[in-house]
Amino acid sequence: MSDLYNHGTGNVLVERHDDGVLLITINRPSRYNSLTLPMFEEMNRIWADVERDDDTRVVVITGAGKAFCTGMDVAQPDPTPEQALAMLETERKRVTTVLRIEKPIISAINGPAVGYGLSTALLADISIAADDAVLIEGHTKVGVTAGDHAALIWPLLVGMAKTKYYVLTSEKLTGAEAERIGLVSLSLPREQVLPRALEVASQLARGSQQALRFTKRALNTWLTNAVPQHELSAALEILDFAGADYAEARQAFREKRPVDFPSARPAGAPAN
Repeated sequence: MSDLYNHGTGNVLVERHDDGVLLITINRPSRYNSLTLPMFEEMNRIWADVERDDDTRVVVITGAGKAFCTGMDVAQPDPTPEQALAMLETERKRVTTVLRIEKPIISAINGPAVGYGLSTALLADISIAADDAVLIEGHTKVGVTAGDHAALIWPLLVGMAKTKYYVLTSEKLTGAEAERIGLVSLSLPREQVLPRALEVASQLARGSQQALRFTKRALNTWLTNAVPQHELSAALEILDFAGADYAEARQAFREKRPVDFPSARPAGAPAN
């Protein structure tokens, strides 16, 4: 496949289909397709490859196995301050690149999509979810600002009231409920999700490429105008990585116990 997409880790698979359809599969099924720190940069490079790939007309992204993508792998070591700052820049580039890509992007949400995974799913132009897929914004549950997509895309999709409810509470939705409130384009039985995504991709690949790309460019001005909101939320998320609440959430995960956020304790109260 030329030099494009040859990043060599096996954690992300790229496959060309007929009519210029490109299938990207996040491939860590044993960890529910959660991302290690290097994978954030790998995904960023893949989207940059997509932008300059003249042989691709439409992109479909999905996950291997039972999950779409469950965000950052919380089992890995905590990011250093330098790594956190590098992630901020990587995320800024990813979001601006995805918004700039003129080729249609379709997400086939075959299972759980959490945090970064939900960001990837919702920033697609068309999102097709399994009826029973679990979707969770999730950031506030681990003590960090919802920084990778929520401020950018949720209010446009479902309005501010639903956005604040689901983003502040991190309450889960099913794919069927997400379709009902307008968060995703379609929901289908799980076994139909990827075939339908590929069917839509093939249809778009046979359409007027100029008309499709110009239409996407026009529609995406709603999103590009909101990029400063995204950059603020992402910067606040990186600040939270150095905070006591995030450290406590990580420790609670390792110890398999409920989180006791320091910021929620009464003044002067000791940890539970």
